[in-house]
Amino acid sequence: MNLPKHYRTVQILLTLGCFEFFGPILKDTGASHLMNTEWVGHARIHLAWLLGFMFFSGLANLYLIWFRQPKSKDNLKVSALWQGMHLAGFWGAVALAPLYNGQLVDHRYHTFILGIEENAFVFGVLSIILFIAIYFLRKIKA
Repeated sequence: MNLPKHYRTVQILLTLGCFEFFGPILKDTGASHLMNTEWVGHARIHLAWLLGFMFFSGLANLYLIWFRQPKSKDNLKVSALWQGMHLAGFWGAVALAPLYNGQLVDHRYHTFILGIEENAFVFGVLSIILFIAIYFLRKIKA
């Protein structure tokens, strides 16, 4: 199959963006979150639910990016939109943290990358990757 120019570039960029769905599952199932005995059990249920949703969202995105037939720009658009909504949810949670006494950093568990809190760094990089993917996605002829 002869794919339009930039199609493969967008596929790769959106695939990298899928780390936003799978990374938190690896990071948040340990003592800092899901198994944190300081958390009430009900909060842990909500986190497990969120992580499950994220896992299946990641699989659905990979399906749209690589396997859904026929391959189309629309599949990539849906994936980009989905990833954008997920990133907006993260950045919204950070922006609204003062309203619910949330904290981006728990110094017992989080590290810094280049002086930036790890979540802000990683989600910042993923946001940039998404913007680049959208740039190339707009160049694909329908």
